Amino acid sequence: MDEPCVIHPSAVVDPKAQLGSGVKIGPYAVIGPHVVVHDQAEIGAHAVIDGHSVIGQGSRIFSFASIGQPPQDTHYAGEPTRVEIGMRCAIREYVSIHRGTEGGGGLTRVGNDCMIMAYAHVAHDCRVGDHVIMANGTTLAGHVEIQDYAVIGGLTAIHQFARIGRNAFIGGASAVSMDVLPFVSAAGNRAKITGVNVVGLRRHGFSEETIKAIRQAYRIVFRSNLRMEQAVEELERHLSQCVEVQYILEFLQSGQRGICR
Repeated sequence: MDEPCVIHPSAVVDPKAQLGSGVKIGPYAVIGPHVVVHDQAEIGAHAVIDGHSVIGQGSRIFSFASIGQPPQDTHYAGEPTRVEIGMRCAIREYVSIHRGTEGGGGLTRVGNDCMIMAYAHVAHDCRVGDHVIMANGTTLAGHVEIQDYAVIGGLTAIHQFARIGRNAFIGGASAVSMDVLPFVSAAGNRAKITGVNVVGLRRHGFSEETIKAIRQAYRIVFRSNLRMEQAVEELERHLSQCVEVQYILEFLQSGQRGICR
């Protein structure tokens, strides 16, 4: 049996919006006509969800968050682009997540089990993976990719089209203008690589053997004085049997902006 929705009398919910079972909508929240809110999601007081936006099952949108507003892109002309928020996410106070642009694929996406802390901004056409943590005031420019399990420190700004690899850690108040490899830590303005994210890897259950292979890959890429093509060949020759090193290889081979060093 479906659980009824709980909608505060002061909330403004368009009749065309689709609300799942057990959805809770707080005081003065505004839900637009093209919005889909899945089961057990909660929308906090004064939150605004507009455009073609989807809120995943069990996600919580906190007070004054703004999701699905038009992108801050001068070429945007009102196309019906989208925002998708995955399951069990926490989108905290005053977070803004803008919908995509036609030129960027039309979708801004946040994956499952993400924590996006207060005042963070996710611009148009960004792709945020699963289990990502973005601390307070983090700013993603357009077309940024944040891969699974990455952690971004507070007040960090990430340049458009830059990528942050899986299980990477970015220190607070950093400015990231180039790609950050999976499994490493980076910090500073402009951000520089500070080493392998060993603490984060151990917290997520990586074996010491795997961490050793990642450290070897790190030394080849950043400490060997090899050209990038040579470093890639070394990784393929000696460490490609490690799944995590395969992630690093794929990341290096698909990059467009160059990598932080």
